[in-house]
Amino acid sequence: MITTIVRKEILVLLKEKGTFFWLFVMPMLFILIFASIFSNAKDTFTISYYDGDQSAMSQSLMKSIDDIKGFDVEPRTGLTLDEEIARITDGKASSLLVIPQGFEAGVSSGQSSKLMLYRDSTADTAVAPVLAVLENVTSHFRDIKLQTAFKGVDKSDPEIQEILKSPIALEDIKQNAMQGDAVTQYVPGFVVMFVFFIIITMVKNFFKDRDSGMVARLRSTPMKPYHYLIGMWVPNIIAVIIQCVVLIGFGKLVYNVNLGDLLAISLIVFSLAICATGIGLALCMIVKSENQGNSFTQILTMGGAVLAGLWFPFEIMPDFAQTAGKFTPQYWAQHGFQDVMIRGMNTADIWVSLAVLLAYGAAGLLVATLRYKQFIKSASH
Repeated sequence: MITTIVRKEILVLLKEKGTFFWLFVMPMLFILIFASIFSNAKDTFTISYYDGDQSAMSQSLMKSIDDIKGFDVEPRTGLTLDEEIARITDGKASSLLVIPQGFEAGVSSGQSSKLMLYRDSTADTAVAPVLAVLENVTSHFRDIKLQTAFKGVDKSDPEIQEILKSPIALEDIKQNAMQGDAVTQYVPGFVVMFVFFIIITMVKNFFKDRDSGMVARLRSTPMKPYHYLIGMWVPNIIAVIIQCVVLIGFGKLVYNVNLGDLLAISLIVFSLAICATGIGLALCMIVKSENQGNSFTQILTMGGAVLAGLWFPFEIMPDFAQTAGKFTPQYWAQHGFQDVMIRGMNTADIWVSLAVLLAYGAAGLLVATLRYKQFIKSASH
């Protein structure tokens, strides 16, 4: 009896063209769009400046900034200073560095010389790297001033360098075993996100069976609840596994995404399939209508995607969002994928992610079994 239901459900899935769109076409489009945008995002900041001094010192300052990797400088010469500032007020520019007249004279005389950074108050994120590099450059000029002062008290160059040497040194060590980039964020992220759209198909098929009278006819048979539920469950598990294989393969083919341990990836895919479809079973038994089921699916899919960090790195989210995100199955699926793809972990290292995903699936099956009687009572005769 279970095999009959499985065979019927597989044929329904193959016949429904919308299923292929939501499970394969749409996630591929999302991967292409997001990966193309963010993998080609500019990694260079441009600092626009207005040189009111036009001196050797001001040119040396801007050259020292231009020589820093990741930064370009752009002189603004076509407009007056007031017109340049007006561009920021009007939202046409985010920042402008102004070197005032008398800058070189002030530095040469040992006086403090001001640099003014005009910036859009709504563009703090975009301007933050500019502020950081300017602070670094001003520190460099401060060191030059100190070197000059120390030379006046008969200090040798090695002694001056030792005095100016920072008591703290920063060593940058990249610890990930594999290389991670924007694509490694978006490929598994959208795989996990679109897996949960299988619930829309499940809701549709369950309510089709209910409204057609099929479920009511099953009431007169000795079939146990779990026979029907498993018969409806298995084809969707298979569909999700195929979906994950296709989408991850797409990421590997188009973007050469590192997969890491294939056994570990396979176990995550299997556990994710159990999780998403198990939750789908529970939802199908709880909701009152197909429209209600679709609404809950959208909330679960989109809300989970945001909280779980499927669209952007989880670490940049607020603390309260990170706490909430760890209660979503999407977080554990994404965490498992990135542990394998980026951190080079294997099956033994991701057992917590696998256990959580399987627990969600088992809980879904339990809820569906307990709610089956109410579902079957609502069936048309």
